[in-house]
Amino acid sequence: MAEQLQEEELIERIIGGEKQLFAVLVDRYKNKVFGIIRGMGASHQDAQDLAQDTFIRIYRYLPTRRAGSSFSSWVYTIAVNRMRDFLRQKKPVMTAVDNGLERSHDNTPEQQVLHKEMQREIYRQMDELPEAYRLVLLLKYTNELSYEEIAEITGMSPGQVRNALHRGKKSLKKKLERRGGLATYEAYSK
Repeated sequence: MAEQLQEEELIERIIGGEKQLFAVLVDRYKNKVFGIIRGMGASHQDAQDLAQDTFIRIYRYLPTRRAGSSFSSWVYTIAVNRMRDFLRQKKPVMTAVDNGLERSHDNTPEQQVLHKEMQREIYRQMDELPEAYRLVLLLKYTNELSYEEIAEITGMSPGQVRNALHRGKKSLKKKLERRGGLATYEAYSK
């Protein structure tokens, strides 16, 4: 029953005292929050800790959230800001990411291995992109957010988001061309 609740109604009920329903929100967003944080360069353990801290902040500030605004954008903004705070405190070593972007249409074990290796290579190359490019690429392609939602999260204008996406994809494409993985990249960029 709780899974069928509309988000705004769920939030109202949580604020109204049904605290146990917060677990439903956590279930809906935990993988995407974790993926954003990992994609921004956190280790697996740090990403778990930061995601947990993100949900603590969401719970704490839920009553102050502006009703009617995009809840997902608000959640991702908190996650991104928490990761930025973490990066200011400690410069972690950027790592390759595997956050569940696998496509299940690969049939043979060989294709699955090649797919995983290309995915790792894409993330290794993304780690070398400027944060703004990496962040908009992650928000657009792993969380499927609109330009407006990404703009709200990053503080950029929608035009700057489009520009950063274009430049980020172009930079990533050049990096992959140099590494010889362009054909596989094109399969992912559709």
